[in-house]
Order: sequence, then C-alpha cells, then structure tokens
Amino acid sequence: MQRLPGFRDYYPEDCAFRNYVFENWRRVARAFGFQEYDGPTLEPTELYKKKSGDELKTQLFRFTDQGGRDVCMKPEMTPTLARLVAARERDYRKPIKWFSISPFFRFEKPQKGRLREFYQINCDIIGDDSPAADAELIALAVALHRVFGLTEDDFFVRVNNRHLWAEFLTKQEKPIERLPEFLSIIDKLARDSAEVTAHKLKGFGLELDQIREFLATPAESVPGFGGLFRELRWRGLESFVELDLTIVRGLDYYTGLVFEIFDRKKENRSLAGGGRYDNLVSVISDGAIDLPAAGFAIGDVTFADLLRELDHTRIRIEEALGTGLSAFIVVADESRRPDAIRLASSLRQSGITVDYWFQPAKVGRQFQQAEALHAIYAIVVGQEWPQVRVKLLAERREELISIDELPALLGNKNISP
Repeated sequence: MQRLPGFRDYYPEDCAFRNYVFENWRRVARAFGFQEYDGPTLEPTELYKKKSGDELKTQLFRFTDQGGRDVCMKPEMTPTLARLVAARERDYRKPIKWFSISPFFRFEKPQKGRLREFYQINCDIIGDDSPAADAELIALAVALHRVFGLTEDDFFVRVNNRHLWAEFLTKQEKPIERLPEFLSIIDKLARDSAEVTAHKLKGFGLELDQIREFLATPAESVPGFGGLFRELRWRGLESFVELDLTIVRGLDYYTGLVFEIFDRKKENRSLAGGGRYDNLVSVISDGAIDLPAAGFAIGDVTFADLLRELDHTRIRIEEALGTGLSAFIVVADESRRPDAIRLASSLRQSGITVDYWFQPAKVGRQFQQAEALHAIYAIVVGQEWPQVRVKLLAERREELISIDELPALLGNKNISP
C-alpha cells in the first residue's frame, strides 16, 4: 500500500535531517528571546472563516467530527496564535515573543515546494507596533537562514506595505472595500499572464499600465519605510532587504508591512513570508482584545530543497548528520561480552550515545557496522580489559586507555596516536 499523495514518510535519515533543521531553528529563535508554544491539530472551521482569505478556505481538510462539530486540520498557525493570545493575554508581559514548529495541512495539488502536509516555524511579536519590532522579525528570519550557512548571495528579503495599495485605490477613486480582491490580483502578477491580469483589472476600471507605472515608483520616493530601514541598518541587514511593491501576501488579515524571503538564484521561489496583522486578535476575540501583532513563517519543504541543492549547505548537512552516534563497541573477545554490555549501559547513563552488535561477529564486520552507522569512535573490548582500545574512525588513530577515562575522552576528538 502506498502513502497518500502530498504526504511524506520519514525514514531515520529523513528524521535526522528534519531534526537537524528544527534544532537549529529552535536554537536561533531562543537566542532572540522567543519562547516556544504550540496549538492543537484540529480547530473549529469558523476560526479560518473569520479572516484568512478565500483561497485558503478552499484548501481546508474539513469534516464534521463525531460530536457534530465543523472542524478542520490547521492550515496555518496565526489564527490559533490569535485565539491563544485573546484567551490569556493578561497573563503575559508585552511584547509577547513566541515561536512554534508544527505540522500543517492544506488540500492542494502536490508539486515541487508544496505538499499537503508540511511543517513551518512561526515567529510572532504581539503587543508592539513599532518599526523596531518589524525589523527584529526580519532579523530573526534572516538569522534562521544564515545559521545553515546561507548568505546574501543565496537569499534576500522583499518588503512592502499594503497601505500603499490602499492609497493607490483611493487616488484612483476605487472602492476601498474591494482591497482584498484587488490585492489578490497584485499577488498573482508574477504568475498570471499580462492578458489575464488586464482582464481582472477591468473589473476595477483600471489598466495594466497604471499598475506598471505605480510599480516603477523609485524606492526613495515611497513613504513610510524610514524607520524600518533605519532599524535594519543598525542590524547590518541592508544588503539582505529590498523594497518590492508587488509583495502583498495572499491572506486577508495582513494590515500593513508585509515581506517575503526569496531564493536569489530562482527569484520566483518564496522561502518564507509574513507581515503585520494588527486587527486579527480583535477579530478572533470579537473585539474584546485589541493588540498589534506581526509575524512570519518558514515552510520546511522549499527551505529543505534549497539546503540540499546548494553545495556549501549540503556539505554542512552531511557533516552534521554524520555524527549522531558517539561510539560503537566492538567485542573482540566474546568472553568479555558481559563487560561490554555493562560498559555500554554505563556510558549511556553518562549521556553518551553507544551501540554494539547483539550477536557474535568478526571484528572486521563490527568495524564495518561502526562506520556504516557514522560512529565517531570504535571501542574495542578484548583481552586488555579493564583497558580498551579507542579508535577515532575518521582519522584511523587509536590509543589504549582505562575504561574510567572513557567518558571524558569521548567528548574529545583529539586523541593521541
């Protein structure tokens, strides 16, 4: 039987890679002072009807549960976060800085970079509407890429503000209540043909040339970005960030600043996206709680594809995934097997990862197993007991030491010849 389309199996090597990515994401987010949280896999469908956009509503894994409730598997985290904050915002000092790494589900056509089940890291700041908060989120998003060895030659950030398009519609004397519909056209400019875009714009009484003229506005003439770019300069991020008026994001709840991160060599491929959603907590709480908010998400599918494609990050991945097992115990004298097992147990209690062959086998075959498992050390238990031979497999160096010295030695690769 085959797995369902758009879903993934995780063999040990796949889990190791996923954990490698997630552990680095967690470490960086915590370094920025963000705390981890999570939410349920199932949510009331009504949560997404409130303000997520028409496209997302068509992609829900939606059903009626045995209690007769209209539910769906969560397609994104932001509405859940808004619900959590609205319920207990008084319990937390502002600004709230939270992150999560969770699976999400969308019923869409599986393709490169898009699956029906995927993971995201979501990072949000609640209760601060300053340019500093926006810049801090962009800085974190950049850091979550750079930790894997990615540089400004590999990716960059495009920023915009949806208010600019609202002002455009107002100047053209078009109904501002149709802004979400208009922004969906702008969001698809790069994907739709000129003919399709022109046809959509006719519904607004606009010409494609009017849009192109607005997009050609010199960056220095666009108001409202002074504070943000000053904050970004202070963080040394000028070379990573560009102004791009086509970036609007597809979800209805965004209210102002929006940004996306792109693979620089394939500029049509988005790696991450987010922005400011200052009204969502109020909408979710039916007006009871009103807090400014901003955040972003990085999806694991496209991000992992990029890491595997680039030589300088692929090599780092191979190095990181090749060091999971600290030591493999080679039983060279079967009469010492009880000692070898007791040694393995003792080392494991010390937090050292250890494995060994369960059945008697030739020493050469045991060494092959140690290398196949990417062990750092081989510990040979034989006639020298209670001394053992410890071999650093990558360099083929070894020394004879007492078992009492093992815990300290296994944390040091520089053993003597």
